[in-house]
Amino acid sequence: MGPARAAGIYIGKHPECLLFRVELFGSLASTGHGHLTDKAIREALLPAVAEFVWKPEILLPRHPNALKFTALLPGGRELDPWVVYSIGGGSLEDETGTLETPESVYSLKNMDQILLWCRDSGKQIWELVEEVEGSSVMDHLELVWKVMQEALERGLEEEGVLPGGLGIPRKAHTYYVKSLSYTDSLRRRAQLFSYALAVAEENAAGGKIVTAPTCGSCGVLPAVLYYLKQYHSFNEKRILRAIATAGLIGCIVKRNASISGAEVGCQGEIGTACAMAAGATVQLFGGSPSQVEYAAEMGLEHHLGLTCDPVCGLVQVPCIERNAFAASRALDADAYATLSDGIHRISFDKVVRTMLKTGHDLPALYRETSSGGLALD
Repeated sequence: MGPARAAGIYIGKHPECLLFRVELFGSLASTGHGHLTDKAIREALLPAVAEFVWKPEILLPRHPNALKFTALLPGGRELDPWVVYSIGGGSLEDETGTLETPESVYSLKNMDQILLWCRDSGKQIWELVEEVEGSSVMDHLELVWKVMQEALERGLEEEGVLPGGLGIPRKAHTYYVKSLSYTDSLRRRAQLFSYALAVAEENAAGGKIVTAPTCGSCGVLPAVLYYLKQYHSFNEKRILRAIATAGLIGCIVKRNASISGAEVGCQGEIGTACAMAAGATVQLFGGSPSQVEYAAEMGLEHHLGLTCDPVCGLVQVPCIERNAFAASRALDADAYATLSDGIHRISFDKVVRTMLKTGHDLPALYRETSSGGLALD
């Protein structure tokens, strides 16, 4: 998403140009083929032609996911080179700073400040989102929820082998069908798995999904919310409020740490998705803001150190399976937090800081370069 958006911005500055050089660096170059990065950029630059140069051995200073666009004029002349970084969830940053950051409208910078606001105002976390962004934000979240459900339901119907060459069959449909022969809790858990697999498989196949907070972790939040809609009959208004809470949790991580697997490993992707889903679930069941924070803290804490080592650079193994397990863990975090009074020793903000440090301490081969860990299989 990020590289495609960057390509769109760049061609908008040079609509007359018919040829571009695109250089990819670091982990973006290492996993670009598997992530369909080149395909997305080519489509964004049409009708112009893109020449790709892959430089996985070169790391630029601001972020491991870097790319450089250069407009090529007749006679071999070069114009306006632009270095830009894909920092996760479709967001971009260049030498001037972060581009288009919706979360910057929030003056409250972390969860501790938000909890204090909730205590002083007597309001819930979702109400802060509506207060800051206006009631129209719910119209946008209605679209988000619609796309989430469509991706999930589409994924449940699809069968066959995922593209990319690994020969990985889609499993969501099979898991769902098998769940119908089970009873009670096993049926519910199998269907939760199938929902997460459905969305993650749609992403792996290049389908339309919602980053929540990233493409690789897109199955967790939709699966949990769809599950709660099916088994607990929550109406759309309450689900949209839960998505608002989940979104703010994701923004806190993105603002104070990272949601990029290339920067901090899969803990930043799947861990954040689990935190978002856990917090949203507690809110739906009537938990206090402190219990929401506790569930989100557990969702992220218990993914600390999780490496990002996709096999062949594809968002398939182990990525798809992790979505299913994180969805299950989000419900566990809800149950644990709801049993508590919300008081606990380690804060969400501390876990966010720890996650960032842990990610930076991980060797590069465990941060979305497909050069170590499970990717060596």
